[in-house]
Amino acid sequence: MAFIDYYKILGINKNASENEIKKAYRKLARKYHPDLNPNDKEAEKKFKEINEANEVLSNPENRKKYDKYGKDWKHGEEFERAQKEQQQYRSSHTTGGGFGEGDFSDFFESMFGGRASRSSDRRVKFKGQDFNADLHLDITDIYETHKRTLTVNGKNIRLTIPAGVKNEQVIKIRGQGGEGIGGGPRGDLLIRFVITNNTNFKRDGNNLYTTLPIDLYTAVLGGEITAETFTSKVKLKVKPETQNGTKVKLKGKGFPVYKKEGVYGDLFITYQVKIPRNLSAKEKELFEELAKLSNR
Repeated sequence: MAFIDYYKILGINKNASENEIKKAYRKLARKYHPDLNPNDKEAEKKFKEINEANEVLSNPENRKKYDKYGKDWKHGEEFERAQKEQQQYRSSHTTGGGFGEGDFSDFFESMFGGRASRSSDRRVKFKGQDFNADLHLDITDIYETHKRTLTVNGKNIRLTIPAGVKNEQVIKIRGQGGEGIGGGPRGDLLIRFVITNNTNFKRDGNNLYTTLPIDLYTAVLGGEITAETFTSKVKLKVKPETQNGTKVKLKGKGFPVYKKEGVYGDLFITYQVKIPRNLSAKEKELFEELAKLSNR
């Protein structure tokens, strides 16, 4: 029986960890699997060798015996006992009869070789390939939970898109990928959301940000203005002597929180005071008068 180097078959060294053995086995088993290589005798042979190597090296106890006894790892202890018996036999039978060197080798081959069973015909199940797809949406599309049909590999898939999904977020739909191998489960469908902001609001997490121009007179004297939220309009009271860049927070007027129905972030509005242009002579005169009064 020729020695089989299981480490070489899996393409790993003798110091490989259990995780490295597992990764090497799965990679090679998938590559040479009969379902992926129909009528390929060489691939079938390779597949059996890979399974045999994995059976030994993936089991710590089997691996320890293999490292110590080599091809006779399954009967290592018996091998040692037989060696001792051979030595005892030789010491007590110095002439005539008994086993010769060739006879003893044949004995070992008949004893161990015929009992070296293999389980390489065992079918290995692999999960099917995962599919990836991009779904392009406007930010206005994801303000509310809705359903949408996505076509992947010629198959229409109806899915529910929760409000508040984020740009570049990936969700997994189980069982909508490729067929499994060897009776394994189907792969999954991974959908990446590509969100385009088609509004004047800036989104940061669940909060929204915007700027709102107000005229100089309202900023100085105070008053009431109308502001737009993401879905409606609201009335705001501006305090007298409001400074340019002043921020106000509208609680609960931001973006919906992902998978938390009825929960929203906040809307932050920054006032942008507009300086009047094309002043009339009278307006300039009044501003000059104000300047004189402020310098007293």
